[in-house]
Amino acid sequence: MKKNKDFDCVEMQDREALRIHEELKGKTREEKLAYWRKIGEEASQKYPRLRVLESAHRESVGRLT
Repeated sequence: MKKNKDFDCVEMQDREALRIHEELKGKTREEKLAYWRKIGEEASQKYPRLRVLESAHRESVGRLT
């Protein structure tokens, strides 16, 4: 028996990937990099804990090498 889903993660991921693809279509490499830098900066501001976790991850990886 198949259950109806209220939320489909794969469908959302595919939809967002297509939206980003369309948004970046025809842009130069520099324009694409600027887009991703902006998105990354917005994410850092919206989710400040990610920055702390990323920093801790870099430190732990550095100790392994």
